[in-house]
Amino acid sequence: MKNRFVSLGAKGLTGAVLVLIFILQFTGTAFAGGGAKPEVPDIWWLAPIGSVLGLIFAGVFYCAMKKANPGDENMVRIAGYVKKGAMAYLKQQYKIVAIVFVILSLILAVLAFGLKVQSEWVPFAFITGGFFSGLSGFLGMKTATEASSRTAQGAKESLDRGLKIAFRSGAVMGLIVVGLGLLDISIWFYVLYNFTGLNLEQITVTMLCFGMGASTQALFARVGGGIFTKSADVGADLVGKVEAGIPEDDPRNPAVIADNVGDNVGDVAGMGADLYESYCGSILATAALGVAAGAALGLTEVDKVKLLITPMLIAGIGIVLSLIGIYMVRTKEGATQKQLLGSLMTGINVSSVLILALSGLVCYYMFNNSGVPYAGIWLAIVTGLAAGVGIGYITGYYTSNDYSPTKGIASQSRTGPATVIIEGLAVGMLSTALPVIIVCIGVILSFAFAGGFSNPIMGLYGISIASVGMLSTLGITLATDAYGPIADNAGGNAQMTNQEPGVRERTDALDSLGNTTAATGKGFAIGSAALTALALLAAYIEEIRTGLVRMGTTTINGVDIVKASINDFMMQYDVTLMNPKVLIGLFLGSMMVFVFCALTMKAVGRAASKMVEEVRRQFKEITGLMEGKAEADYATCVQIATKGAQMEMIFPSMLALAIPVVTGLLLGVAGVMGLLAGALSTGFVMAVMMANSGGAWDNAKKYVEGGEHGGKGSNQHKATVVGDTVGDPFKDTAGPSLNILIKLMSMVSVVFAGLVVKYSPQIMDMLGISGKK
Repeated sequence: MKNRFVSLGAKGLTGAVLVLIFILQFTGTAFAGGGAKPEVPDIWWLAPIGSVLGLIFAGVFYCAMKKANPGDENMVRIAGYVKKGAMAYLKQQYKIVAIVFVILSLILAVLAFGLKVQSEWVPFAFITGGFFSGLSGFLGMKTATEASSRTAQGAKESLDRGLKIAFRSGAVMGLIVVGLGLLDISIWFYVLYNFTGLNLEQITVTMLCFGMGASTQALFARVGGGIFTKSADVGADLVGKVEAGIPEDDPRNPAVIADNVGDNVGDVAGMGADLYESYCGSILATAALGVAAGAALGLTEVDKVKLLITPMLIAGIGIVLSLIGIYMVRTKEGATQKQLLGSLMTGINVSSVLILALSGLVCYYMFNNSGVPYAGIWLAIVTGLAAGVGIGYITGYYTSNDYSPTKGIASQSRTGPATVIIEGLAVGMLSTALPVIIVCIGVILSFAFAGGFSNPIMGLYGISIASVGMLSTLGITLATDAYGPIADNAGGNAQMTNQEPGVRERTDALDSLGNTTAATGKGFAIGSAALTALALLAAYIEEIRTGLVRMGTTTINGVDIVKASINDFMMQYDVTLMNPKVLIGLFLGSMMVFVFCALTMKAVGRAASKMVEEVRRQFKEITGLMEGKAEADYATCVQIATKGAQMEMIFPSMLALAIPVVTGLLLGVAGVMGLLAGALSTGFVMAVMMANSGGAWDNAKKYVEGGEHGGKGSNQHKATVVGDTVGDPFKDTAGPSLNILIKLMSMVSVVFAGLVVKYSPQIMDMLGISGKK
C-alpha cells in the first residue's frame, strides 16, 4: 500500500505538471520593456512557475505533516513548550531587526534620493530582500516545531515513518526558501523591466541590492539564533550530563526546553535565512555578470537578456526536480547511519542527474544561435553541481561516525577531554584541504569552460553560474539540513516523555544522521558562498561603472567607460599586490573573520555561563527536582538565552555592515577589493574547519553513547561531551555565520559603491593617501 505522503504527492505533482503545461501553452507573447527593450523569451516563465510549484508543495507537505498523529498528551505538551519559546524568541529578534532595517532603509533612501549615488529602487529592494528572508525562516521554524512530536510518534511506528515525517517537514523549509527567493527575484525583474526606464545593467545592479537585505536579515538570524541555541546547549550539557550525570534531554534538566527551542531558532530559522540569501545571491550575481559579459562582448540586447534570465531558469527547473528527489527518500527498519545517509543521498543524486540533463537543454535552447558558448556554460553548471556534491561527500566523511576521522576522535576519549579537543581540531583543519582543492578546481574549470581565458568576463559568468548549479537542487539539499533539528527535537521529545527504549534508538539514529546532513548543508552553503563572493567581486566593479556613469564620467583608463573591461578598472584603481591599500584591505578582511568568530564565540560563552549558573541554582534550590518529583523552571532558561542572544547579536552584525563602507571611504576601490578578497579566502577555510570540527565532535559523542568506549555515563563519554560542547559554537554559531559574513560584506560594498566612488577620492586627498602627484 502506498504511503499517504507518496499518494498525495504523486497526485499533486501530476496536477502541477499539467498546470505548468497549460500555463506555458497559453502564456502568449513574452513581456517586453518600454521602448527599445527586447522581448523576454517565453521560457522565462518557467522561473516564476517553478517557484510557485515549490510553494504549493511546501503547503502539501505542511498539511500532510499536520494530519500525522502528534502523539500522546505528554508529547504534545512538550512540543508546545518548545513552540511557545521559539515563537517568543523570534518575535523579539524581529523587533530588533526591524529597527535596524528602518535605519538602514533611511540611509539608503538618503543615498538614492538625496545624494543621487544609487537607484531610487534600492531602498525598496533592500526591504523586500530582508522581509522574505525572515519569512522563510519563520515559516520553516513553525513547521519544525509542529513536526517534532509527530516525528517521535512516527518513530514509534517505524524508522521509515519517522524519517519521512522529519524529512518532508524539512522539505517545507527547503521549498519555501527556493520558492520565495525565486518568486521575489522574478517579480522584481518583471517590474523593473516593464515599468521603469532602467536599462539591463541598471536593473541587475538594483536587484543585487535586494541581496543585501537578505544577507543582513540572515546574519542577524544566524548570529542571534546561534548564540541562543549554543548557550542553552552548552548549559544543558555541562551541568546535566557532566556534573549531574543525567541523560541528554532529561526533563529534570531546566535548560532542556531552551536547548530544543535553540535547535529551531538557530538551526531552522537561522539556517533558512542563511541559505535563502545564498540562493538569491548566486542568481543575482550571475544575472548582473551576464549583462556585463554581453556588453563587453558586444552581444545584442536579446542575448544579454538570455544571459540574465538563464540562472533564473536553472533555479526554476531545479525546484521541480527537487520535488522528484524528495519523493524518493525512504529507508528500511534497522538501517545503519550509512544506509540512512544513502537514502537521503539517493534523492539528492537523482535530482542532480536530472538537473544536469535539463540544464544542458536550456543552455542549447538559449545560446545555440548566439556568440555565447552554450556547451561551456553547461559545463560550468556541471562543474558547480559536482563541486557541491563533492564537498557534501567530504563533509560526510569527516563528520559521520561511520568513518575513521570521527571514530578517531571518539577513541581519544580514553585519555580525557584534552586529547578529544586536540584530535577534533586536527580533523577540522585537515578537512579543509579537499574542499579548498575542489573549489579551486571548480573555479578554474568553470572559468575555462565559459571561455574565460579569451574573454575574462565570460569566465566570471561561468564561475557565477557554477554557484547557481551548486544550489540548483537546494530544495532537497536544504530539506536534508532542516531535517536534522527536527529529528533532534523528536529525540528530545521521546526522552522527556519516557518513550520505550526502541523509540529513542530510532530517534537517536535519525538525530545522528541529522548531524551529518546539517554539516553537509553547511558545506553546500560555504562552497556556494566562495563562488558567489568571487562573482560579487566582479559585480562590484560593475556597480563602480554605474556609479561613475551617474557622476558623468565618460572614460576610464583612456577607454569609453561603457566598453571598459574589468582590467581597465583594475589598472585605473591600481588593484595590485604592490598597492599598500590592497594589502591593508587583505589584512583587514582576514582580521574580520577572526574578530567576528571571537565576538560570536565569546557571546556564546557569556550567555552559557549564565545558563550554567541558573541550571545549578535550580538543581540546588528546587526540592525534589533531581528525584523527578518537581518540574524544572524551563521558562527562566528560555528567557536567559533570549536576552543573551538579543544583546550579543547586535555588535558583530553591525560591524560586518560598517567595515566595508569605512574601508571604501578611507582606502577607496583598491582597499575594498583587498578587503573582500581577504575575507573570502580566510573565511572560506575557517568556515569549513569550524563546521567539520563541530560536526565530528558531536558525532564522536554519539558514537560513544551508542556503546563504544564505555558508553553513556563513562569517563570517556564525559570527555566527548566536553569536545561536543567546544564544538557547539564552532558548528552552529561562528562557522555557519562566516559564509553570510563573506557575502554580506560583498553586498554592502556593491550597494555603497556609488558613495565610495563619489566621496573616497576627496577623503583620501584630505588624508594625503590618494596617490596623486
